[in-house]
Amino acid sequence: MPGNQKIVVIEDEVKISRMIKEYLEKEGFNVFIAENGNRGIKLVRGEAPVLVILDLLLPDMNGLDICRAMRQEGNIPIIMLTAKSQEVDRVVGLEMGADDYITKPFSLAELAARIRAVLRRAGGQEQLPKLQKKVITRGGLFIDTEKHEVKKGRENIVLTPTEFNILALMANNPGRVYSRLQLLEAALGEAYSGYERSIDTHISNLRKKIEEDPANPVFIITVFGLGYKFNELV
Repeated sequence: MPGNQKIVVIEDEVKISRMIKEYLEKEGFNVFIAENGNRGIKLVRGEAPVLVILDLLLPDMNGLDICRAMRQEGNIPIIMLTAKSQEVDRVVGLEMGADDYITKPFSLAELAARIRAVLRRAGGQEQLPKLQKKVITRGGLFIDTEKHEVKKGRENIVLTPTEFNILALMANNPGRVYSRLQLLEAALGEAYSGYERSIDTHISNLRKKIEEDPANPVFIITVFGLGYKFNELV
């Protein structure tokens, strides 16, 4: 059970925000609504929610700017609400650290499932397949699967829950090639059709954080036509 966990919904369409609030409160969450970006940021700072649902089109601020601001202040999980025509914004949002996105119109049941999956990852409760080692050491990377911490040498690497799950899975099985669908299922807990390409953005973000030269990666290797693998030679 959610245990009355707080969720902030930043959405200017009253009908949508009320539907989300009513549904999630029946699921046991404590939901706060903000109709614009400024109000949303104040709510997030004041209520310290476990998750934020963020619409990208708001009357006073760009949702991408809000996502950026929240990422600078902390690592609260973010699920973006986007329109089908917002492909570029969706990718940019993922690059800024959003954990997931859902496209309007959407099912409230699917949104609730996404929320539960993101919260499991954020709490370290997601059971990754074949992930047995508590600490994985590869080429100077130290991945603590219990503490959800990553270090490169003495440097702490801050990852989103999605990025951590992808990295831990691949590093635990170096040399194994994972398709986008397999990584999506590991990262989100379920394989959502049509979302496979979002993995490319998460991989790109991971490379920026762990690689010396993201354009010439050493750790995460692209296997063209198949997917990605963690370099077994490091």
